[in-house]
Amino acid sequence: MGFTRERVASDGKVRYTAVYRDLKGRVRSAGTFTQRREADRAWQRAEARVAQGYLGDTARGRQTFRDYVEKTWLPNHEIEASTRQSYTYILRCRILPEFGSMRMIDILPEHVREWVADMKRGGVSAQTIRYAMVVLSAIFTTALNDQVTSLHPCKGVKTPPVPAQPRTIITPEQFAALYDCLPDEQSKLLVETAVESGLRWGELTELRVRDLELATRMLTVRRAVVQVDPKFHPQGSRYLVKPYPKEMSKPQCCHTCGLSAFSVAPSSVLLMLAC
Repeated sequence: MGFTRERVASDGKVRYTAVYRDLKGRVRSAGTFTQRREADRAWQRAEARVAQGYLGDTARGRQTFRDYVEKTWLPNHEIEASTRQSYTYILRCRILPEFGSMRMIDILPEHVREWVADMKRGGVSAQTIRYAMVVLSAIFTTALNDQVTSLHPCKGVKTPPVPAQPRTIITPEQFAALYDCLPDEQSKLLVETAVESGLRWGELTELRVRDLELATRMLTVRRAVVQVDPKFHPQGSRYLVKPYPKEMSKPQCCHTCGLSAFSVAPSSVLLMLAC
């Protein structure tokens, strides 16, 4: 049950503090007022919000954007090491200089629109602007869900369109010229597997003998390697092997080119994987 606490200010005037308990039973203040009835209404409103499931701690929204990102959001956000690296770089380069000193509750859509416009005028590429917006939006989505803020300032804010970049696909003649320049049979089999299966380089280089099922002629992609800055690697190394391919929580399978499309003996594929 909330209540109003009477207190005497340094100037001798009486003030009234609205007091309530949050969801964890902690005593909180809903503000100090010059009239008792205003304080009574304030703690009643605060209790109503708590009853609806709101945390009710307005102080959480008064923390700076930098403090929330560096002390709460980034350390506890479950993301890949390579993603954490790119998030950190875009935060330090594009986002924190703009919003770092602002309070979470003070950041509005107009500030985000102004930020986007400033980057565009400064010659920042549309792709970088969009990525920076993705990161900023992810931060405020978490803040909104955790009731740090009651507004998502990125909602409705548009970014410049990113022009689609057409892919250049090499011709059979170009592939043949490249293929003929490869130094040995193992390199040729590696390139054949890449072309026919569509595996990414990080997946291709992490294939193992046990990933190949000779009876079914299936090659299972169970892991991938990514290159990261050592400070983002759990062991401080340069390369991080993930026990799953990109955007997949489960292994993905494909017919190995070495067994069918190119009529290469299974022993050759095993040799490539063993090496």
